[in-house]
Amino acid sequence: MRVRRLIAVWTAKIVSTACRLSGRQGVTLAGRIALKMDPKILTDLSSMVREKIFVVCGTNGKTTTNNLLCSAIESEGKKLVCNHTGSNMLAGVAAAFVLAAGNNGKLDADYACIEIDEASTLRIFPHFKPDYMVLTNLFRDQLDRYGEIDITMDILDRAMKMAPEMTVIVNGDDALSAYLAMKSGNSYKTYGISEQVFHEQDSEQNRHEIREGRFCKNCGARLEYEFYHYSQIGKYHCPQCGFGRPEIDFDASHIDMSDGLKFEVENRKIRANYRGFYNIYNILAAYSAARTAGLALAKFDEVLKKFNPQNGRMEQFEIEGTHIVLNLAKNPAGFNQNISAVMEDEKPKDIIIVINDNAQDGTDISWLWDVDFDRFAQDNIRSITVSGIRCQDMRLRMKYVDIPSELIADVKSAIEARIKDGCGNLYVLVNYTALFSTRNILVGMQN
Repeated sequence: MRVRRLIAVWTAKIVSTACRLSGRQGVTLAGRIALKMDPKILTDLSSMVREKIFVVCGTNGKTTTNNLLCSAIESEGKKLVCNHTGSNMLAGVAAAFVLAAGNNGKLDADYACIEIDEASTLRIFPHFKPDYMVLTNLFRDQLDRYGEIDITMDILDRAMKMAPEMTVIVNGDDALSAYLAMKSGNSYKTYGISEQVFHEQDSEQNRHEIREGRFCKNCGARLEYEFYHYSQIGKYHCPQCGFGRPEIDFDASHIDMSDGLKFEVENRKIRANYRGFYNIYNILAAYSAARTAGLALAKFDEVLKKFNPQNGRMEQFEIEGTHIVLNLAKNPAGFNQNISAVMEDEKPKDIIIVINDNAQDGTDISWLWDVDFDRFAQDNIRSITVSGIRCQDMRLRMKYVDIPSELIADVKSAIEARIKDGCGNLYVLVNYTALFSTRNILVGMQN
């Protein structure tokens, strides 16, 4: 037993508890302190995982996919390490292992399911080599932090080379992610949706949506699409070099979104009681990863029935007779899918949009101009309230699509106002640093 590791575990647990009692999350701080006290602690604890380590990367859907994968593996009677809170940089990942360790400084876990920020993979992979990487998608995100997508792809390519035995479970409908997996040299499995779900005549916004992967990464020619699901996600091929959508190992079919989400994969009927076409991909990613690892998933239906997306991912609250849905929206592709999920609800609704520009959000908020906010110009949208640090920018954005909005900079005041005079059906859409504080407000008001 290394005394340094034992003291680091105890200290991190004390710090985490103190932060929670003071109303702060404290996960990242606990991990940072543990690494400072024992730089080898993540290497040591991860080596104690008895079976496999999964990591989940990608622009959108990491937290939901990772938490669902964790629940699916737990349903098999396995013990897990998981960074449920979405703290996905080095300190947050270290905290997941440290806080899961016992007071004896040892880890008792069969599997680890770890969400990792793409830019942090090169810092984390020297500590442990994952057995599986789930790659959800690649979209433009926080340009002042990540730069263009090519930079993120280069980082992930280098990370994959650091773990040559790692199997990649990749979204085959995303040309960028698929290309990265196919050229990596790693073994890979694919998931996707081969049937056309949306039709151009039924989806006017699909004609104008921003496409990130328009050009073949192999030769530079413009990709041709048989159809799009959303953004660059769809069925594609390159007419010049032959690169194209790979064969799909886990193919979702018979998609039905009329009452929740329903589809079939491997002749199994899957059903979930929440909204958003993008959540089909999240469910499919978690399912594909677990099945690739050889898990039977005999109780997957029960897992989906009990699974409540947490940490502001379509999280639901009931406060003074108002039904409230909190959801993260931090880049154009994600926000457009949020809008689609909101518009699936045909009942009258109020909307609050909270935009911050702290360091973790990215201080460049020009991405707001790539979001299709004009789709909120519907009779069943009773009100739109803008809030947060950049509420003035958000109000200007709404003005340019001729949609009136009310500005209430303080988030709690905005929520209280809509509970008082709203229609009883409220959606709160927030970007990254607004998520934890807004969730704390809602939890406090619900209690």
